[in-house]
Amino acid sequence: MIKHKIQHIKGACRTIQAWKENGDRIVFTNGCFDLIHKGHIHYLCEAAELGDRLVVALNADASIKRLKGNDRPVKDQDSRLLTMASFQFVDLVVSFEEDTPYLLIESFLPDVLVKGGDWTIDQIVGSDLVLNNGGEVKQLSFIEGCSTTNLINRIKPV
Repeated sequence: MIKHKIQHIKGACRTIQAWKENGDRIVFTNGCFDLIHKGHIHYLCEAAELGDRLVVALNADASIKRLKGNDRPVKDQDSRLLTMASFQFVDLVVSFEEDTPYLLIESFLPDVLVKGGDWTIDQIVGSDLVLNNGGEVKQLSFIEGCSTTNLINRIKPV
């Protein structure tokens, strides 16, 4: 039932185009979403409220290793995709191999691009594409102390 939400880029482009033709407002965000915590949940719920369809792009395992080191991700790509697709407020999930989702954003051209409050608008990858296409770029709330790194550090033996 939820596996239809997990799509490759070509299928995702077709799905998003159909939604746009239907008049739906597309919200896009991205991240590793390795160990889901309450900060992620608040953030994703807030993102979903900004439009009709929420698209979440997940960094592939190799991308996360390049960005965060060999100990990451904790959860493999398939597990992270399935977890993200299980949320009722997420409409589509896609993974990307690059270090940034720039090419996805260029392909999808969402109406709204969002990142957490720990990112400034000028740091948000793809903001130029979305703004030049008449869309919006938003910083969402950030819950201090909620991070995957904090969870990993709490779990590690001393």
